[in-house]
Amino acid sequence: MIQSVDSNGRGRQGPPDLTELFTKLGSGGAPKGVIGIAILVLVIWGAFSAFYTVQPEERAVVKRFGAVVGITDPGLHFKIPFGIDQVQHVATERVLKQEFGFRTQGTRDGDSTTYSSQQFEDESLMLTGDLNMIDVEWVVQYRIEDPIEFLYEMRESTRTLRDISESVMRRIVGNMLGSEVLTVGRVEIQQKAGGEIQEIMDGYNAGIRINTVEMQDVVPPPAVQPAFNEVNEARQERERTINEAQKRVNQEIPNAEGAALRTVAEAEGYATERVNRALGESARFSAVLAEYLQAPEVTRSRLYLETINEILPNIGQVLVVQDGQVSPLPLLDVNRRARNAGDDE
Repeated sequence: MIQSVDSNGRGRQGPPDLTELFTKLGSGGAPKGVIGIAILVLVIWGAFSAFYTVQPEERAVVKRFGAVVGITDPGLHFKIPFGIDQVQHVATERVLKQEFGFRTQGTRDGDSTTYSSQQFEDESLMLTGDLNMIDVEWVVQYRIEDPIEFLYEMRESTRTLRDISESVMRRIVGNMLGSEVLTVGRVEIQQKAGGEIQEIMDGYNAGIRINTVEMQDVVPPPAVQPAFNEVNEARQERERTINEAQKRVNQEIPNAEGAALRTVAEAEGYATERVNRALGESARFSAVLAEYLQAPEVTRSRLYLETINEILPNIGQVLVVQDGQVSPLPLLDVNRRARNAGDDE
């Protein structure tokens, strides 16, 4: 507060009369006070402009007379005041993102995310390799890796990143079938897009590191949605038919192969049995022949007796007659004839 004198000569406390102060300054009444105030203002300005604070998720690029002199880490730092040193803060530890085909407005109640109702079809509509239109929405998440390169190597780094991301995504989708983009090709597209975008940005020395490329909604345009549904249903029916046929093939072929192997095994077993039996018969005949050559009469008698021993139990009744009688052969069937006669009665 400055003490001033009113019209009655009494002192009063309060702010100085600006008109009176400018009058005194203009008349040169207080040159020393002006110089003191100017010096005080410079000191205060220098004191406030000599320090700056870098947040934990940031890095600061310091320029002196327009030339970069260094990068500072989070914390309180000193710089040359009066605008000699200039500081630019860059969020190097924060994950940033570029949205394509949609825009995020914020969160509702801290949980759910709300999106803008505006359509961005100029970004999301793409033509696939089989000449189908698909509405693709995706997000590119990135981080500023080198603040100096990000600020000074190229102009509008984020805009360049956006243009490159859209160009790469359109080229990848344009080289794939629409059914692949809608179903199994999402992971492949994300990996290819992330790698190619990073390669291009590295070539520009943009100081940007791509974290992920994530595809959001991948759907056909509303105008052709019914046609796409019919095509998908037909493809699903085709896949179901193919799966059923493959299932039948998987069942029938093993059964046929098993039956063939069983038949071959039975044939081989029968052949082995016949060969072994023939070999056994041949060996038996050779043994009998050898015995016959040594003792013909004895061998002939033994064979005759063995044969009779095998045949007689199956004959039934045997009639022994004397010489000159009628041959007993017609009488061998007496019992059978009697049974037939009894049946007729």
